[in-house]
Amino acid sequence: MRAVAIIDGEHYPEVVREALGELPYEFVGVILLGGAEKLRGVPDYGVPIVEEPGEAEIVVDLSDEPVLTPELRLALASRFLALGLPYVGADFRFDPPTFHPFELPSIAVIGTGKRVGKTAVTGHVARLLSRDRSVVVVSMGRGGPSEPELIATPPRLDDLVVLSRSGRHAASDHFETAALVGVPTVGCRRAGGGMAGAPFASNVLEGARLAASLNPDVVVFDGSGAAIPPIATSARILVAHDLTGLNAYRALISDLVLKPGEDFSLRLRATEPLEGRVAVFTTGPAPTEHLDADIVHVSRNLARRDVLREELARIDADTYLIELKAAAIDVVAEHALARGARVVFADNEVVAPGLDEAILALVPEVVTA
Repeated sequence: MRAVAIIDGEHYPEVVREALGELPYEFVGVILLGGAEKLRGVPDYGVPIVEEPGEAEIVVDLSDEPVLTPELRLALASRFLALGLPYVGADFRFDPPTFHPFELPSIAVIGTGKRVGKTAVTGHVARLLSRDRSVVVVSMGRGGPSEPELIATPPRLDDLVVLSRSGRHAASDHFETAALVGVPTVGCRRAGGGMAGAPFASNVLEGARLAASLNPDVVVFDGSGAAIPPIATSARILVAHDLTGLNAYRALISDLVLKPGEDFSLRLRATEPLEGRVAVFTTGPAPTEHLDADIVHVSRNLARRDVLREELARIDADTYLIELKAAAIDVVAEHALARGARVVFADNEVVAPGLDEAILALVPEVVTA
């Protein structure tokens, strides 16, 4: 395997040359990053000093502190993974995630972790594109189904309660997207996630095939936490709090990067009129001041079931406005229904001037005959 080595001037050149000869690679060059303590003139490493990996198939790190700190190594890993190259060292190895070919126009929305607004952005993208195209969303999550599941029509509250009582995670992202956006949505699952975003196990490839069988104009893939859908989409949007570590890799393989609070904000929108005293339940910081309602309680504890139950015991409301996340159905909706109160879903509207134009520029226009 052709390789390029990462080296520094803190090592004697003859030590590096000997290591290059012992390692099981065909070295085609070395990238000299810095350090000069052990260098005398122009060093001879037996192979050319280069600036880019060129025709190499793998990058081998023979450098060390102080030239390469852990942070700098992750930055290098991001750079080379984005080029499709494995990056290995004495006791570590990073491999680029595998992205399977996909024949239809597609866009993936990926994130850098939980609760960054990724699913809200996915919904915004799908809603925007569905104005003049047929759209299918493929969503993957930690609580997704064992087999890819097509939700062809928006589920109602009663449908989600039935699913929850059967043991399903009724607030899974694919149910949320199908209910709030109203486009066909394929639910998938994944387990685990590598530092570069590869899921350890998923059925997303099967879900992509199911989506393609519907012959849509475009497919939107919704990532899960920091895990990336293993599909070679036409474009990617990254929703990122920060770009440190291997989040830099996610940015390098994305066509658009959005930072919550800087590039966009979220605004709660009730999907039905709010009546009487209203209790609001969310997982995030979306403001509620704009809601035209008599709000008697606001909870950000949908993902904290114990705290949530304690709150619910103290609340007297006529309408429960809930995000479709975490314990929305199995705890809050069940509590409200048992008291004869109304349950209204809350959508997270994405507020970002100019975002629609940026999204439309990523996806080819539909050509009509």
